[in-house]
Amino acid sequence: MGKPRLQQKYFQEVVPALKKEMNYKSVMQVPKIEKICLNQGVGAAVQDKKLIDIAVDELTTIAGQKAVATRAKKAISNFKLRENMPIGATVTLRGKRMYEFLDRLITISLPRVRDFRGVSEKSFDGRGNYTLGVKEQIIFPEISIDKVTKLTGMSITFVTSTESDKEAYVLLKALGMPFKN
Repeated sequence: MGKPRLQQKYFQEVVPALKKEMNYKSVMQVPKIEKICLNQGVGAAVQDKKLIDIAVDELTTIAGQKAVATRAKKAISNFKLRENMPIGATVTLRGKRMYEFLDRLITISLPRVRDFRGVSEKSFDGRGNYTLGVKEQIIFPEISIDKVTKLTGMSITFVTSTESDKEAYVLLKALGMPFKN
């Protein structure tokens, strides 16, 4: 099996277009997406340990790669939280899986969001990374609605090779990210 569709689009269309548009001297200067991180916080896991396993399974299904449980760094007595307790799940995608996930996110999952008018262009962090919040995990077709016990959200972070938000915005827009007008 060859390269994912979005990866081919990046090399054949996006790189030449951005090189010309942003006046880069070399194709190596063109920004690229280095990784995509999916994070799901499960606050209720303090009471119910099974929720972590469910979150890890869901993220693994969505990403197509094994997710790991994240653990608390500090103990917080008000939340009955101990140090090292599992409180979330995370997975980092690179390479082929990253492009396949991005393709599925843009073409299938985001259009399934209720009242979807595009993603906010204000979610850049000042260093060329973009974070997108998803309120419900059921927008992903891999998740069967019948098996879902609790709707949980997640954050999806796109880490780019550039330090500027403007360049990252142009890159994601060229890859097909549906930003609000």
